[in-house]
Amino acid sequence: MAKRIITALDVGSSKVCTIIAAVSEGNEKPQVIGVYSHPSAGVKKGVIVNIDEATNAIAESLAAAERMAGITVSSVYASIGGKHITSINSRGVVAVSQEEISEDDTFRAIENARTISIPPSREILHIIPREFLVDSEGGIKDPIGMSGSRLEVDTHIISATTTALQNLVKCIQNCGLAVDDIVFNGWASSQSVLTDTEKELGVTLLDIGGGTTSISIFQEGAITYSGCVPLGGLNVTSDLAIGLQISLEDAEKIKVNFQKLLQSSESREKHEDLDKPALERRKEENKEEEKPDNKDEMNIASLGIKDQETLSKTTYKQIVEARLEEIFEMISNQVSQAGFDVSMPAGVVVTGGSADLYELTKVAQKSFGVPSRVGNPTGLAGMVEEISSPAYASAQGLIRHAMVEDVDIMQGGGGGKEGGFPGSGLLNNIVNWVKSLLP
Repeated sequence: MAKRIITALDVGSSKVCTIIAAVSEGNEKPQVIGVYSHPSAGVKKGVIVNIDEATNAIAESLAAAERMAGITVSSVYASIGGKHITSINSRGVVAVSQEEISEDDTFRAIENARTISIPPSREILHIIPREFLVDSEGGIKDPIGMSGSRLEVDTHIISATTTALQNLVKCIQNCGLAVDDIVFNGWASSQSVLTDTEKELGVTLLDIGGGTTSISIFQEGAITYSGCVPLGGLNVTSDLAIGLQISLEDAEKIKVNFQKLLQSSESREKHEDLDKPALERRKEENKEEEKPDNKDEMNIASLGIKDQETLSKTTYKQIVEARLEEIFEMISNQVSQAGFDVSMPAGVVVTGGSADLYELTKVAQKSFGVPSRVGNPTGLAGMVEEISSPAYASAQGLIRHAMVEDVDIMQGGGGGKEGGFPGSGLLNNIVNWVKSLLP
């Protein structure tokens, strides 16, 4: 049975994750056969700042995943983020060449939409068709075969700075790999986290990583806004280190393990209360009403932090919530300036490595005034136990993205393999997207 190997490389500010998946003919879900996550280096706020360190981190992650899979890969789909990511919606119009709309007409319309003024310092990452209009009738997802004389397409164009792309591609090529495609991590995450119903109703996806938070807004089943703010989980860690007067390493330990420690502390207190006689419990309850809460302190001795055996739950929550509120306010301001609204009918879906922060969804719901949930990635099979958390939403989304990239998926052709630079296969990708709509 023919197989295609897809390799996803998620290069983030806190980790570099490699997923190797095998796609078999007749099997809808890609099978994960190798995965490894390595601490990131040479990457700050989603952008490469040290070529050598980033190359080494990528090589370590890739080598470990290859050993697990038992194969050697030659090309990858990679993610990119950072505040340099911008988006714009553009419309293209063409006259239909024959009585029925053909694939060539669709292609020409999309090509027309990309003729927008983009600075030479920027490169187009994605041209995503949102809807087609035939003789001013909108809401059409697949116009091929329809009758009409005028075809319009409404597209969403995502771009990045050329230098950021070149540095990422250089690091990958230094590892002896070709680049199939470079994908905005917010777009990748949306493909593994969001449901069709949420996209149709209108939803905002926030991918909160280590150094950045990617934003993707969907309306009526199509993406309408993409962006990124330069704040993430590492800022929360820094705030904890300053507020608690501990090292960054110890602050990260507390942040990562707070939820488990809190559950363990509450469970222990509950059992201790149940073991006491009823009369003694009532006496203690009466005493607690007369003095401040003595259960605010939580034991963190198991983390092995020097000179720090207890932690105030209230202090921790105040520090984390203050930073999250700042991040959410910055997101709201950026989206509002672009003429859009974060508060969508289906609410806000939060994913990424920082999505598991304590009470994050409550803070999001309070900040945006709409329901909020944590988005866990789905859609892959095989060795997915290690990559089922929100931290791997972008990496899993890269695999999903790759599934519709090539005309002949079983031959494994890549959009950017020949040129080795993202965007060189962009036109083929547009045609393939249209073809993927066909039954």
